[in-house]
Amino acid sequence: MYYAGISDEAGQSLERQIRAHRELGWTHLEPRNIDGTCITDLTDEQFDHVLQTLSDEGMQMVGFASQLANWARPVDSDFEVDVAELTRAIPRMQRAGAKFIRCMSYPNSKTTPLDETAWRDEVVRRFRILAKMAADGGVTLVHENCHGWACRSPQHSLELVERVDSPGLRLVFDTGNTRNQDSYAYYEATRELTVHYHIKDWKRIDKDTVEECFPGEGDSGTERVLADLIRRGYDGCLSIEPHMVAVIHLGRSADEDPELAYQLYVDHGRKLMQLVEELRQGSSATV
Repeated sequence: MYYAGISDEAGQSLERQIRAHRELGWTHLEPRNIDGTCITDLTDEQFDHVLQTLSDEGMQMVGFASQLANWARPVDSDFEVDVAELTRAIPRMQRAGAKFIRCMSYPNSKTTPLDETAWRDEVVRRFRILAKMAADGGVTLVHENCHGWACRSPQHSLELVERVDSPGLRLVFDTGNTRNQDSYAYYEATRELTVHYHIKDWKRIDKDTVEECFPGEGDSGTERVLADLIRRGYDGCLSIEPHMVAVIHLGRSADEDPELAYQLYVDHGRKLMQLVEELRQGSSATV
């Protein structure tokens, strides 16, 4: 098991992102935005600089946190935007040795909503094309339980993978995204098709309010998921996405409070490593 993070939550600049990961002793990161621009939207020259800098620092990308099918791209949005983004991303991922590219599954249109069947069918149609592109390029789309048709339940997530039926599509499970569902039940139902994990946690303040917190200190079931992964011998990546300052889909970046964002990111990583070590020791004690 190794660690990474959605690194723009530590800071906007690549230098700050690298510094946070180096302070944690980590050699992997999962880039999303660099200086406010998505990793898939950088110019070729900018991406070359990022890749060379990471190589010089002995760091590697585990994957790209892309914009594919995300909260800002409803099911009636221009599909060619996603095709173009993935077309740019694949050769960059190949050069970087990045295995995964995070995606969602197209929220329904707010202007002309589709019925359930039409929404599903259009999502599946698009994903069959994207997954073939990914598989042909030797990378894997990982669908996050966040926004879109397939995020509505574990059964929807499983149905998407089943209907697309491609090695180019698997799942990433975020421990902090199932706020109105049973998080562990979602994890348990989808874990056989899950190849990557995002780690965040939250505590419930009242019926309508939750607050982000450190791993294992909240109500999301993060600790239980991690304990099961350890029992099962999971040897992949745990990638933090704290959401304690930066929350991109709400328009909040690390620049709102750069020092606090950086420190909470590092503290979040340390808390995760500490929790994993405690769970490992507890697991060993029961053998």
